[in-house]
Amino acid sequence: MAADSGVGAAAKAAESRGDALAAPRTGASGRSLRLGAVVAVLVIAAALPLFVSGFRLFQFTQVLIYAIALLGLNLLTGYNGQFSLGHGAFYGIGAYTSAIMVDRWGIGYGWTIPAAGLVCLVVGFLFGRPALRLEGLYLALATFSLALAVPQILKYFEDWTGGSQGIVLSKPKAPLHLPLTEDQWLYFLTLGVAVVLFVLAANLLAGRTGRAIVAIRDNHIAAEAMGVNNALYKSVTFGVSAAYTGIAGALSAIVVAYVAPDSFDVFLSITLLTGIVIGGFGTISGPIYGALFIQFVPNWAQDISKAAPWAIFGLFLIGFMYVMPRGIAGFLHLVWIRLTRRAVARGEGR
Repeated sequence: MAADSGVGAAAKAAESRGDALAAPRTGASGRSLRLGAVVAVLVIAAALPLFVSGFRLFQFTQVLIYAIALLGLNLLTGYNGQFSLGHGAFYGIGAYTSAIMVDRWGIGYGWTIPAAGLVCLVVGFLFGRPALRLEGLYLALATFSLALAVPQILKYFEDWTGGSQGIVLSKPKAPLHLPLTEDQWLYFLTLGVAVVLFVLAANLLAGRTGRAIVAIRDNHIAAEAMGVNNALYKSVTFGVSAAYTGIAGALSAIVVAYVAPDSFDVFLSITLLTGIVIGGFGTISGPIYGALFIQFVPNWAQDISKAAPWAIFGLFLIGFMYVMPRGIAGFLHLVWIRLTRRAVARGEGR
């Protein structure tokens, strides 16, 4: 009896040691596969201009721009728990900042991108301070009012914004005599900005600041008790989120070469919110999937039925939310977990 119990205890100890050794290997292999997937996506994205037409390349440039805007909104809503229906306003502010600097002041378009981000950072921070007392639907309504007001304000200052007619720009050519068309250059410019902003967001969320942001979302009272300055972190998150969206707006103005107040109405804010819901709340990759959805699915709905395209789009939304309630990123993460568990189980069986 004693010998049998001793053998059983030794077997359990050996099994636990094996599990402890297998866990780091599994985690390391998972990280390697994720890194490989990211590198593969970047390689495909860099090679994309060689295989698609100019119009299709313009569409993928818009996908990258939407991804930046959705990432900014996801920082605020997905990670910090503040709902916003007004990010179309920050998108418009960024676009008009870039357009006015280029058209009225003759500043190079490259300088207008960080300038638009800085302007929206300040506006978002200042708007976020008085909105600290609001949560949930009340905050959503406050940001909704911003989305309603900004297009009307843009129409009022006609000398600067061009009124309802907007501002027409010209697409910049590739610098240093690079053998690239205008659309190809703008695609690579947008891709570079998107990569930088996604890396910055990932590093921000992986550090102490990111943990504080998520802690406020999960339980703001407990976060305050642990020493997190809720007011400061909420305001900063709102400002950074607005800055990302403003940079996306500036890139949109440069790529489309036209801005008008009616392009940044409430529908744009709702579209952005739809994108992060479909892509996946609280994920870094979700904005990319959401951007692909809001760029291409409406076009597919238009092709399916020209009489009722938004009815088809609504059916797509219902289908996605039924099949993937956690968004596309959450669905793919669940599939990944199941596949890796099966691989680990097969490895242990051998």
